[in-house]
This record gives sequence, structure tokens and C-alpha cells, in this order.
Amino acid sequence: MNAVADNLRVVNAHGLRKAYKNKLALDSASFKIDAGRIVGLIGPNGAGKTTALKAMLGLIPFDGELSVLGRDPRTERDELMKDVCFIADVAVLPRWIRVREAIDFVAGVHPRFDRARCERFLANTQLKPKQRVREMSKGMIVQLHLALVMAIDAKLLVLDEPTLGLDILYRKQFYQRLLEDYFDEQKTIVITTHQVEEIEHILTDVMFIRDGRVVLDAPMEDVGERFTEVLVNADLAEAARQLGPIDERALPFGKTVMLFDGVPSSALAGYGETRTPGLADLFVATMKGTYA
Repeated sequence: MNAVADNLRVVNAHGLRKAYKNKLALDSASFKIDAGRIVGLIGPNGAGKTTALKAMLGLIPFDGELSVLGRDPRTERDELMKDVCFIADVAVLPRWIRVREAIDFVAGVHPRFDRARCERFLANTQLKPKQRVREMSKGMIVQLHLALVMAIDAKLLVLDEPTLGLDILYRKQFYQRLLEDYFDEQKTIVITTHQVEEIEHILTDVMFIRDGRVVLDAPMEDVGERFTEVLVNADLAEAARQLGPIDERALPFGKTVMLFDGVPSSALAGYGETRTPGLADLFVATMKGTYA
């Protein structure tokens, strides 16, 4: 890999392995993340999402090769965390803490925190410096958390189920503000979530992880070109199956939706209406059998 490519690569993982007792949380997982991307790391419970994030953040020991912003998280975590911001859940703020105390805390622990920027953001809300978290609505807590996060000039932002427990209005607000007020070509965001449909429109790349292995790793535009769904009439179903769909599901009136990987749309058009599958449908098809 040349020097230019190295500068553009934020995460380079090869053969990551992590075992908890008798279970492999990561099983030779390999993936790459380039700068200026918004990556969705998506998988069912226990698939290895959070373990992968913890490895990237230097929070756990692991086997394999991993470089994050050119550093090894196992040996250079202190330096690495100057360029990284991590949020596990927007509900993690202590209920007793005041707005000004939360600002003081983040300013004290993160060298890239810009207090003035945080206060400018909060000036557009109803939040007051003396207000405690327990006095806030969920929406106000989201605003405070966003203000704290967006005031950190981090090269890598890691979000692990960031909107867990919030209703749809606040979830949409969270991601919209993240796009409008934080993200640029100098920053990289990695998000894990179960709400696939809600982040699909903001992602540049998607990774599906299953049983500790990355089973899909692609830019969103490649996903659209690679996968095709076809609504097939009953009389053409057997012929369409000869092209090897990776999944199918029955609909009323004898119709079947078949999902194809790598088969040109032109070759499928004669079997029925074609469309690009949504990320949620693709996820369900890829993960079938995981919950058996």
C-alpha cells in the first residue's frame, strides 16, 4: 500500500479474533474503512459488532492485525483517543449532572473539545447552564449530547447504538444534526444500530457482520448495483430459480420476491418487476438462520 492510500485509510483490520469463554465474538474478521466515510456496522445481537468497536478503541485485548488512524489500539491507545470520540448511548449522561458540569467534564478529558462551539450550539436550544439532566426531556438530552459531541474535532466518531431508547422523532433529529453540523470530508463515522432503515440514507458504506465474520463490506452504490429484487409470477418462478437467487419470500396471489446477487438486471427483467432491495430486506436475507 502506498503512502497516499495509508493517509486515506482510517481503519485496517485483518484476521481479528476475540473469544469469550467458549464463544468466538470475532472470527478472523477483516475490513477496511477509508477517511470521510459514514459506515454502518450492522448485525444481530451477539454478532460481534460491539466487540469490533471495542477492539478499534483499544478497550479489549484481541488477536490479529489492527491499525486505527495509523496506530495500534493495544499499544498506542492514549495517543489514538486524542483523535477519536466514542458514544455508546445518548442516555449515559448522569441524571444529577448540570449542563455546565457536563461541558466542564468533556473539556477536561478531550484535548480537541471546543467549548465556544459547544456553547454556540446550546444557545439555539432551551437548555440552561444550571439545568440538570433529570430535569430534561429525552429530546433535550439528545441536544446536550449532540452539542458535546459536535464540539469535539475528532477524526473518527464511533457510535454504538447511539439512539437506543429514543422515539423516532429524536432519532431522526440526532442523525440529521450529525450530518448538518458535524460531518465533513475530514471526519469518519462508524455507527452500529438495529434501526437499519433510519440510517440507510446517511451511509456511504455498509458492513454486515454475522457470527464474528464480516459477510458484506461494500459502498452503498455498489450494493445498489450488485443486488436486485424481482417480483416473480408463479408461472415463471421455477425458471427464475435457475438463476440462483440467494433468498426468496412468498407474497399473496402466488407471487414470489427473489433476491439475486451479481445477476444483471437486464437478465432478470423478463421474470418480473425489478428493484434495488432496501438495506433492511438485504439484512434479513443475509442473516436468515442466525436466530434459529
